[in-house]
Order: sequence, then structure tokens, then C-alpha cells
Amino acid sequence: MVKVGLTGGIGAGKSEVSRLLASYGAVIVDADKIAREVVEPGTPGLAAVVEEFGAEVLAADGTLDRPKLGAVVFSDQEKLKALNAIVHPLVGTRSAELEASAGPDAVVVHDVPLLTENGLAPLYDLVVVVDATPQTQLDRLVRLRGMAEDEVRRRMAAQATREERLAIADLVIDNDGPLEALEPQVREVWERLRGA
Repeated sequence: MVKVGLTGGIGAGKSEVSRLLASYGAVIVDADKIAREVVEPGTPGLAAVVEEFGAEVLAADGTLDRPKLGAVVFSDQEKLKALNAIVHPLVGTRSAELEASAGPDAVVVHDVPLLTENGLAPLYDLVVVVDATPQTQLDRLVRLRGMAEDEVRRRMAAQATREERLAIADLVIDNDGPLEALEPQVREVWERLRGA
């Protein structure tokens, strides 16, 4: 088994890289997806979030109002740390379960947005960073996702810098260009991972 950490800043294109790797046969352990699962209604994770931040972070249907919670934590580092202290251990446990269920010859790709920020690089055999300039990230998030520019800037400021991510990279995928330039790079990385 080869354990790979995949990361990149918001809007860098990590999700597309993850999708391509899955299509080639990688086992994807998606930290964002798991982070949503561990705070679904009825979970201990959601109960802990409500205890920490109050019932106002819930939507009318009892689910977590992620935009409302995001507005709170992305403007206050202490509140972000409090949220991470609740969610990250739960995500880690579930990620380990999914990895353990993969075969011995599998390439297991842990899709972890905050890999750099949380010092997780030593957990993986290789770290792959999806890289794009901050201007490209901003443009994609405003133009393609319809996010407000000030919200994008706050979220980017809460993440590691481009330089910090590149410093831990074993392999870098340059996703500053058009989508059609991405697939050949991801295919090359996949071939390297299969040979690792």
C-alpha cells in the first residue's frame, strides 16, 4: 500500500485531481466528505459543535448550517481551532478505518485540504500538492463558485501559504492553466505512485 497525502489551497483544483486519481484506480479518502459525515444529525460530532458554538449554527431542519458556521470560524482563529479540535479527531478515526479496508497493493490517496496547516505530511509516503497562484484561486472561486471576494480572501488567509504547501511537497501538480492541461500531469503522477 502506498499512502499519499493530497492537498492544495481552496480553488487550486484538488477535487478535480482527486476525481481523476479515483478514475485511474486510487482509493480516495476524502477528509472534507468525512468531515461532513461526522457532523450529520444525530452524531456525537454535531452535538459537540452545538455545545461549542450554540444552536444558532443549526439550520431549521437540524443539520449543520455550514455557511453560518464558516462565517464564524473563518474570521476568528480561536474559534477555528475549537472547531478543528472537535472535527479533526473524528475525521482521523474514520480515515484510518477506510485506509485499513483498502487492499495491500492499493494506492490510497488522502484528500486533505488542511494537511500542511495540521502538520500531517509525516503520515504519508508521499505528499502531492495541487498548486495554483492566489490570483487563479480567487478568480475560480468568485467566477465559478459565485463566492464573494472578501469571503474567498478570508478563507485563503486561514489556510497555509502557497510557499508552505510547496515546502512539504514530494510531487507538485501545476493547475494554474486550463483544465485540459491538468489530466496529463495527473496521469504522470499516477504512474509514479503506482511505481512507488
